[in-house]
Amino acid sequence: MTEPTAEETGVALRRTPQQARSKARLARVLTAAERVLIAEGVPALTTTRVAAAAGVSVGSLYQYLPDRDAIIDALAATYFSRLEAVMEEFVRGAATERWSDPVGVLIDAYAGLYRTEQGFRALWFGSGLTDRTRAADREHKIRMADGVRRLLLGLGIAGDPEGLGRACHAAVLAADALAQEAFRRDSEGDTALLDEAKVMLRGYLTALAGRQEQRDGDATGAAPPDGPVPDPAGHPKSPQ
Repeated sequence: MTEPTAEETGVALRRTPQQARSKARLARVLTAAERVLIAEGVPALTTTRVAAAAGVSVGSLYQYLPDRDAIIDALAATYFSRLEAVMEEFVRGAATERWSDPVGVLIDAYAGLYRTEQGFRALWFGSGLTDRTRAADREHKIRMADGVRRLLLGLGIAGDPEGLGRACHAAVLAADALAQEAFRRDSEGDTALLDEAKVMLRGYLTALAGRQEQRDGDATGAAPPDGPVPDPAGHPKSPQ
């Protein structure tokens, strides 16, 4: 997957590294910044503290990340990229896979990322997000929703690109809110709340697929299909 551009993610680099050595130095700085974030929290993400943790001069760091906000934005962008890369893997898999429970598979996968991405949790739960990062997060959720849309189309669950995109955006917003609350309650994720999220999203997407079938029938004047059609839980759904 191609990583999002600075405009898409909101990364505020003073300059973009071109040489391999400069790129490696920036990667080392961001790795060190994440360690500081996990161990000491958002307030510790000063250029001085991060430069010391990375073993680089403040002047060297300042070439790319001029202040704490820029460090936060850059860390957030790396997390967005990781989450979107996982979604792209699912989209590619939809061409050949037939999961017994697509909603459950997605939620379990992203819950697993929440468990392992301590920096992501520390950043989102630390009340230190910048306006730029919040705007980038909104764009990130739009890209995630488009991934869900393409996933459902690939699985043959729905076939209305315009309406489906809006519905998938709503589903991503709801799932994200529930996932964040589940991990605020428990660092391993509140299992009961995650299970409720699965129930809610299965019902929502099943209703969406039903609306699409009704629209298709109304548009063509045709009767509902005689054979089973897939539902968002991956089980054949017999026509009424």
